[in-house]
Amino acid sequence: MAAASSSDYDGCGAESNEANSKWLDAHYDPMANVHTFSACLALADLHGDGEYKDRIDPLTLKEMLESIRETAEEPLSVQSLRFLQLELSEMEAFVNQHKSNSIKRQTVITTMTTLKKNLADEDAVSCLVLGTENKELLVLDPEAFTILAKMSLPSVPVFLEVSGQFDVEFRLAAACRNGNIYILRRDSKHPKYCIELSAQPVGLIRVHKVLVVGSTQDSLHGFTHKGKKLWTVQMPAAILTMNLLEQHSRGLQAVMAGLANGEVRIYRDKALLNVIHTPDAVTSLCFGRYGREDNTLIMTTRGGGLIIKILKRTAVFVEGGSEVGPPPAQAMKLNVPRKTRLYVDQTLREREAGTAMHRAFQTDLYLLRLRAARAYLQALESSLSPVSATAREPLKLHAVVQGLGPTFKLTLHLQNTSTARPVLGLLVCCLYNEALYSLPRAFFKVPLLVPGLNYPLETFVESLSNKGISDIIKVLVLREGQSAPLLSAHVNMPGSEGLAAA
Repeated sequence: MAAASSSDYDGCGAESNEANSKWLDAHYDPMANVHTFSACLALADLHGDGEYKDRIDPLTLKEMLESIRETAEEPLSVQSLRFLQLELSEMEAFVNQHKSNSIKRQTVITTMTTLKKNLADEDAVSCLVLGTENKELLVLDPEAFTILAKMSLPSVPVFLEVSGQFDVEFRLAAACRNGNIYILRRDSKHPKYCIELSAQPVGLIRVHKVLVVGSTQDSLHGFTHKGKKLWTVQMPAAILTMNLLEQHSRGLQAVMAGLANGEVRIYRDKALLNVIHTPDAVTSLCFGRYGREDNTLIMTTRGGGLIIKILKRTAVFVEGGSEVGPPPAQAMKLNVPRKTRLYVDQTLREREAGTAMHRAFQTDLYLLRLRAARAYLQALESSLSPVSATAREPLKLHAVVQGLGPTFKLTLHLQNTSTARPVLGLLVCCLYNEALYSLPRAFFKVPLLVPGLNYPLETFVESLSNKGISDIIKVLVLREGQSAPLLSAHVNMPGSEGLAAA
């Protein structure tokens, strides 16, 4: 049943029809009754005739492996099957049927993948990597069915990613049920690095040297193999499945993410390349050679539907939209000037007299700290700070000057910063140059200060100079019966613009 199943738009966000779309709708069957996951969906030449058939007979796993070895020109591993709806119970039965002293009976398998033995021997069967319920990773030889390597994990693995060759060097990344990703190498029996996630993983894909992880927080994260986070992209809906899109003709590797809102988003790093809309939420994805087409996307939906789309040979994925990475200007080279003779001489001087210059810098730094400490001590002793330094009188003062002149309004904001004790019996005194200013109210009492409230105290300042000269007015907060002020503030008065204009 062929039908137009979906539409897509590029990173610029403009929707398009099939004529200018990057994909061709090859097949859509909403009643296919195919229920599987991305880990159980693959493309392969089962009969070794160069044709990637679209149909296989239902076989058990053991019969399928035997059939493949008899008919295929090149031996294939379990993960190289096409359209394989594989239940884990079948794999467990296959493992448990082989009586091997190195494998425990009734092993429960949680995830699996394949690992190439080496690149020199093209006919060699890929090793099988199994994650088990007893928190172990087993690297098996599928022909002799012996354990080649055994690794322990702190938790049960649910997703696996492998890179390298078994006989040379390989690296394993295992996403586990405890929300962490563990990195193991060929000679390590235990994890070498650990990536702690803030939510449970829903997918793990390796793109070049970057591990792309989907989480239950509707986001994609990029990590290095040492656990350093590179980027994060927020998704508009929950992530249901993930897989790798690899276009060999253009050297493109990207991540496909199927979302609960019926979208399939394609990302290269954190740049959005393409969005495909489907009639139902996609639960499994697979991209590769199908029939005679090198770039085919196979999708199954939550309702059991089957969607096949072919990437046009002229299609080019272009980064765009609002979710791109750094701007292109960031990658432009700066026009750095050439090194001058002065720069070279200064560099040689710093190299020769580096020790003396460092000592002089440290001496100046210590003197600066000493002067700052002395000034701070003097301010505390003479109450020159606008904030009280004693716990008995916790006060804070700041002043605001308003007006253009010659008359200014001076507002003093006094606050009691204690938690429960009110303050009573305070006085405010203003000291100023009587030849320049006149204050009708230079000394007044302060009312009861309730903790936490800001009390504005207002007075007016008259400028007497007709030359626009300004000065400082000192504001002191005193307690009745004491000569030393509790705190003080220096108000820098502005020049009188009214007199200057007159």
